[in-house]
Amino acid sequence: MKLWSKSGTETALAVESFTVGKDKDFDAMLAPFDVLGSIAHTKMLGDVGLLTNIEAKQLVQALQHIYGEVNKPDFEIPSTVEDIHSYVELLLTQRIGEAGKKIHSARSRNDQVLVDIKLFLRNEIKELVSSIHTFFELLQTQSESYKNHLLPGYTHLQLAMPSSFGLWFGAYAESLIDDMIQLQSAYQIVNKNPLGSAAGYGSSFPINRTQTTKLLGFDTLHYNVVYAQMSRGKTERIVAASLASVADTLARLSMDICLYLNQNFNFISFPAHLTTGSSIMPHKKNPDVFELIRSYCNRLKSLPNEIMMMTTNLPSGYQRDLQLLKEHLFPAFKDLKQCIDMAGLMLSNIQIQENIVKDEKYKYMFSVEEVNKLVLQGIPFRDAYKQIGDAIEQGNFEYSTTIQHTHEGSIGNLCNADIAKQMQKIMETFSFKKTDAQLAALLT
Repeated sequence: MKLWSKSGTETALAVESFTVGKDKDFDAMLAPFDVLGSIAHTKMLGDVGLLTNIEAKQLVQALQHIYGEVNKPDFEIPSTVEDIHSYVELLLTQRIGEAGKKIHSARSRNDQVLVDIKLFLRNEIKELVSSIHTFFELLQTQSESYKNHLLPGYTHLQLAMPSSFGLWFGAYAESLIDDMIQLQSAYQIVNKNPLGSAAGYGSSFPINRTQTTKLLGFDTLHYNVVYAQMSRGKTERIVAASLASVADTLARLSMDICLYLNQNFNFISFPAHLTTGSSIMPHKKNPDVFELIRSYCNRLKSLPNEIMMMTTNLPSGYQRDLQLLKEHLFPAFKDLKQCIDMAGLMLSNIQIQENIVKDEKYKYMFSVEEVNKLVLQGIPFRDAYKQIGDAIEQGNFEYSTTIQHTHEGSIGNLCNADIAKQMQKIMETFSFKKTDAQLAALLT
């Protein structure tokens, strides 16, 4: 069944196979959202008089039942049906008759798949935000737990100044705040309603786009119908950029851990059951989890550019090129959430080495501390710097591992509570509760 079929027109099998590609696999992921969009569209058609009250009620009840069916784990679109849009319409026609054929009034597959993608992305962002927030809280907990455990800080991978595990965990926690701000911006762009733009040029039917916006829990709508269609590709690219930002944080964290687990650093360890071994070297404890997280996340960082290149030089209006974006973007959410979950598992079981900085090989990272002590005694900084530098050169440098850092965000004043407030403020800007309530109302 094809929504666009006309009498006497058949498409060559090779062309059909090539143009459909993997789309059915992703249509199955969009199925629940397609039904939700159809329920909102049907209610609106009934209210503006394009369906009778009886027809609208029958269609909504049938769609609610179909929603339960497409949400089952074993749901598949039959091979004889072109896509999820065709399948929903076919089921409606089989179950309630001619009224099922009316559901496509004032709608095109263009705006239908657009609203499906918007709803899908909105839901995926919601789940991702939850995963990030959970991981953020773990990082903050570990930051507090290990705030008094010093470790060397590096610049250019050369020994620099004292740091702490509290500072290290806390740095990645705060990094997630900036990632979340970017994700929230992407959410605002996702949370706009394109339904009613039809094929990209609107409709002569007296539809109420504000009503479907409210029914589907969108914050606003894409007003201009041409831009509603142009937003496809742009929306995916912006979402991909927000995923890439989170991935970058995780990739950098993973690199740190691979270094710190190395025997030459020996700052951390993990229980044997969370690492892997070697087929010939019995001493090995490999950080395979973090190596894979690093690789997955570095691949995710290429996603915005992939989408940018796939949409380069497209004119306004719908182009079939956009179909392929789903193959790249949709799996990215699963990969990123899995990386966050695995990082959480590992860091929940991390073992921190104590008294790392007592080793004399780290003594020069306290050189700045000794310079600052002289400055506090009234010696000009440049003179104090030269004095400590000469002591290092002459081999008589003396130091203490006791440090006093008190300013905001330093080793002795991590400001984790203030960082947590920032995260909470961002979390409150997502309209998840409103959208959940609106979608629940569609199904009752």
